[in-house]
Amino acid sequence: MRLKRTVIAASAIAALTLTAACGGGSGSGEDSTGEFKAGGGAGAGKDATAEGPLEIPSDAKKGGTITVLSNQAPHTLDPTRTYYVDSGAIMSGLVTRSLTQYVYDEESGDSVLVPDLATDLGQVSEDGLTWTFELKDGLKYEDGTDVTAEDVVYGIKRSFAIDTLTDGPTYQLTFFKDGDKYKGPFADTDAELQKLPDYDAGAGWYGGEDYDGVEADGNKVIIHLAQPFPELDYYASFPVFSPIPKAKDKDPLAYESHPMATGPYKFESYKPGVSLKLVKNDQWDPDSDPGRFQAADAFDFRFAQDTAKLENQILGDKGAAQTMMTYDDVTPPTYKSIKENAPDNLIEGTSPCTYMYRPDQTKIKDKLIREAISWAYPYQAAWKASGEIVGVTIQPGTSLLPPGTAGRVEYQYPKGQDGQTTDPEKAKALLEEAGAVGFELKWHYQRDDENSVAKKDQMVKGFEAAGFKATPVASTDETYRDDESNLDAPVNLRYGGWCSDWPSGGSWFPAQWIGSNANKAGMPNPTNFKEADADAKQAEILKMDADEVPAAWGEFDKWMQETYMVEINAGYDANAFIKGSQVGGVVNDPVKGMPSFSIMYLK
Repeated sequence: MRLKRTVIAASAIAALTLTAACGGGSGSGEDSTGEFKAGGGAGAGKDATAEGPLEIPSDAKKGGTITVLSNQAPHTLDPTRTYYVDSGAIMSGLVTRSLTQYVYDEESGDSVLVPDLATDLGQVSEDGLTWTFELKDGLKYEDGTDVTAEDVVYGIKRSFAIDTLTDGPTYQLTFFKDGDKYKGPFADTDAELQKLPDYDAGAGWYGGEDYDGVEADGNKVIIHLAQPFPELDYYASFPVFSPIPKAKDKDPLAYESHPMATGPYKFESYKPGVSLKLVKNDQWDPDSDPGRFQAADAFDFRFAQDTAKLENQILGDKGAAQTMMTYDDVTPPTYKSIKENAPDNLIEGTSPCTYMYRPDQTKIKDKLIREAISWAYPYQAAWKASGEIVGVTIQPGTSLLPPGTAGRVEYQYPKGQDGQTTDPEKAKALLEEAGAVGFELKWHYQRDDENSVAKKDQMVKGFEAAGFKATPVASTDETYRDDESNLDAPVNLRYGGWCSDWPSGGSWFPAQWIGSNANKAGMPNPTNFKEADADAKQAEILKMDADEVPAAWGEFDKWMQETYMVEINAGYDANAFIKGSQVGGVVNDPVKGMPSFSIMYLK
C-alpha cells in the first residue's frame, strides 16, 4: 500500500516555532525523548469467528460531527483505485466494506483480521488454487438495494482495468487465473483492446464480462488462481474487494464522485482535493459488522489545509476545535508543546512503512549512478526541511523491509551506508567511475508547498555537490500523486513510500518489483524494474513452504539491493498525530499507520 506523502508547509514550521518557543521547544526536527517502534509485523493475528455488533464505549455520546483536517489531498476515492493509506483508512473504515477487514484489538495494541461482508476468512481448496467467500445475509447498499455476490465479482473484475483505473493494487494480475491477460470489463472488443497502452496482439489479451477467474455462485464469491496465494484473506480486506453495482458504473472515472456505501457512513458531498462530508448510512446493519460502529452523526474531512492553522486550532482546544483532529504527522515544535501540556491529545504509534527514492531503471541504467545517488542524497537536511522528528516520525533506514517484519535481514548497501550518511566525495567517485559526471537527475516537487520547495532546495545542493546536474520538475499538491504515477512523466527519480499490506515480504516484492508490471500506466512497478533472475527468485519463493517464506523474502531484499540497487531508502515511517479533547477512540492503526476512523466517536 502506498504511503501518504508527508508534507508540512515551511511557513507552518516557522509559525509553530514561535508557539514552541513559549513552551521550550527547539523546532530542530529531533527529539531525544521520542521512541521509534517497529511496525513491520502489524496485523498478523486472525479471528475468523468475530461477529457484530461492536460495542460502543461507555463514554461515547451519540451525535455530533468529527472534523478531520489534513494537509494531504487524496487524488481519488474510487474503491478500485484506493491504495494510499489515507484514502484506504477513510473508505475501509467508514464507507465501503470488503470481504474481510482489520479491527483494532485494544488489549494487544495490534490489529486483527476478521470477517466483513463474508461469513468467515474464506475457504481454500486443497490445491490452494480456489478460494470461496460466502456473503452474510441481508447486506444492503445505502439506497436499500441488496448487495449481491455478482456485485463483488464485478468490483474485482474492475480492478484488472489498470489502464483505465490507475494506481490500485495489482496482486490479481500476478496470482489470479489469466490475471496477466484479462483487461477488465470496460474493453470488450478487439478494437477497444488495441487502444490500450502497449497492446500486444500476440499476448492473448481479452476483456469484457467473460472472465472466469472470479465468479458468483448464489451468495458465494469464488476466486480461481494461477498459483497458490495463501495470503488472499488479507488481500480481501482491500477496497478492491468491495461490491460495486454495475448499473451505477456507467462512467468508470466518475464512480468516485459517489461510491455506493455499505459501511456506516455514506457520501453527502465530495469535492476532490478539497472536502468530503460523510453522514450516517441508515441501511448499514451493526449486527453484521464486527469492526465498525456509528456513534457520531457525521465526519467532515477538509483536505489541503494549512498546517500552522490546523495545528494551532487543535492545540488551542477551544469550542469546535475540541472535536477536530488530524492524521498528519505533528511538527517538531507542536510535538514538544503537546507532549508537555496535553499528552492525552497526542497519539503515537507504529507504521509498517518505508520511504524511498526510486530511480527509473530504464533511464538510470548504470548501478554505479544509483549507488552514487544514495551517497549524494542529503538525508538529515531533507528530514529537517520536511519537518520530520527523527526517532519519532522518521528513522534512518537500511533494509527495505521495515523493522519488525518477519524474516527481515539487516544489511547496509552500499557498504557503510547507514541510511543517514551523505558523502558527496564517494558519490563523485562513483560518477567518475561510471563516466557520468554531470548526470541529470529529474524529480517532482510541489511548487505550492513551501516545505516541498525547501526540501527540493536541499536536494539540489546535495546532488550538485556530488557532481550531478539537478533538475527539479514542478508539480502541485493537487496533481502530485497523478504526476508521480504517470509513466510518461519527464522525471527519472520518483519519491514514495510503501507499507506492508500484510506482515510479510509477499506484500512488498511481488507488489512492486515483479517484471510483468514494469512500464505500465499507473506505475504499479514504481522503478520499472524488470530482471529475469529477480522474477525467477520471486516465483521460487512463492512456491516455498509457508515457514520458509519470511526468511526467503528477507534474503531477497538484500540480494535485490546488492545486485541491482533498486531503491534509495529515505527512512522508516512512524506516526504522531494530534486531536481535540472531545474526540474519543483515536488509536493508531498499526496496519495502515493511520487513525482508526471505524471506532472513533465524540465524548
